[in-house]
Amino acid sequence: MYGKQTERAIGAMSRLAEVWDGGKTRLSAFEIADQRGLPRPMVAKILTTLSQASLVSGSPGPGGGYALARAPAEINLREVYDLFEREDRSNLCPFGGGVCGVGEPCALHDKLVGMQRDIRRFLVDTTFEMFRAASQDHGLKPTPSDTAPTGPRESYRAVERRKR
Repeated sequence: MYGKQTERAIGAMSRLAEVWDGGKTRLSAFEIADQRGLPRPMVAKILTTLSQASLVSGSPGPGGGYALARAPAEINLREVYDLFEREDRSNLCPFGGGVCGVGEPCALHDKLVGMQRDIRRFLVDTTFEMFRAASQDHGLKPTPSDTAPTGPRESYRAVERRKR
């Protein structure tokens, strides 16, 4: 759905959403990276990009750090996605060998168009408020990255394989 840089940017933004209190609480790039199990240099670079896009505000020095520039409910995933992803503007169908949208559609056309529409809707409709609410209203905390799984559970990354 999106690349590692976008995923890490969402991770950084979600951590800032979890501590949102109107922008008073600020976290350093190192704190965010360590709390999310992300590489420090990458998080620092991502926060610079997010700051340039006015999604986070940063202040240097002691007591400084980063906070969301707006309330979590006012920032959607699409704003972050657009900073780090490039849309494939090619009109060639990778499966049908022709130009997409011209002539008969390939066998996957309608499913792919529907999937793209659903992803765009998800990115626009999903705000960082869900992370604030999960943390502050429901007391949910992320599982530490060094925690071993206790049993099988479906993950959006690891599709359960069917036994033959």
